[in-house]
Amino acid sequence: MTTAPSSRAAVTFPAPRRIPYPGGCVLEPGPYALDYLLKWRADVTVRGELHPDTPVFPLLRDLLRDPAAHGLTREEAGAARDRFLTLAGQALAAEGGDPAWLAREFER
Repeated sequence: MTTAPSSRAAVTFPAPRRIPYPGGCVLEPGPYALDYLLKWRADVTVRGELHPDTPVFPLLRDLLRDPAAHGLTREEAGAARDRFLTLAGQALAAEGGDPAWLAREFER
């Protein structure tokens, strides 16, 4: 007997809220938004373990680097990255940034 795969994500986090762009003539909204999202903090759950007020992007990079150390498969870590790219990419695009900038950060 096989069990159906769980529809529940192994890694969960909320969507970023509107980026608090301070305005002004020195800062460009797109690059500011990228920097903000790379440092953005939220409550992240990995396999039921809560990581409160955690920088999301660095945690996701750790999950991708060694998924097994966090009890994940490569596919689950990749799904978390893809969700971040979708949600944070929407927030970045709303500020005039290019979502591809986020994808490149994962390749560094």
